[in-house]
Amino acid sequence: MKIKTTEIPDLLIIEPQLFGDNRGCFFESYNEKRFKEHGITTNFVQDNVSHSIKNTIRGLHYQLAPHSQAKLIQILKGKVLDIAVDIRENSPTYGKYFAVELSDKNNLQFYIPEGFAHGFSVLSDQAIFLYKCSKFYNRESERGIIFNDFDLNIDWQISPQKAIISDKDAQLPPFKEAEHNFYF
Repeated sequence: MKIKTTEIPDLLIIEPQLFGDNRGCFFESYNEKRFKEHGITTNFVQDNVSHSIKNTIRGLHYQLAPHSQAKLIQILKGKVLDIAVDIRENSPTYGKYFAVELSDKNNLQFYIPEGFAHGFSVLSDQAIFLYKCSKFYNRESERGIIFNDFDLNIDWQISPQKAIISDKDAQLPPFKEAEHNFYF
């Protein structure tokens, strides 16, 4: 596996080693020993799967500490634009976002540590999205930021007129008003 750093500290792109032949391909999507060898020591406790149609935007979501979650993300089917926003006070990249295209063609994975808001937009007809979490879901600590926040100015690669947003996500606060408790 190859680990690529990003312009935001601690966000990592993971490129698994693919083994292919005329039947298809195989790769390890997670191997605790190999991840630890690359400095990823997160203990994952929960897997989540999301199935979404084209033009869906999910996010930006996070959980407050002490229930904050690190995530390891990959796409089983389709293509998404995955977004992580640094919400760690005193971070040199506070309020900045990083975007990466993940698909069943590139097989890339995205590691997002605690202290980031997360969301994605579906660029293919449909997408099956799998992510590992380091903490269990906790409804009381669930928070978010509105996807179209003016200050973040995220390009979701979807026309706002076509975006499919849940009622819950449409009610999220802007970045400047969102509650968070993460420190760099």
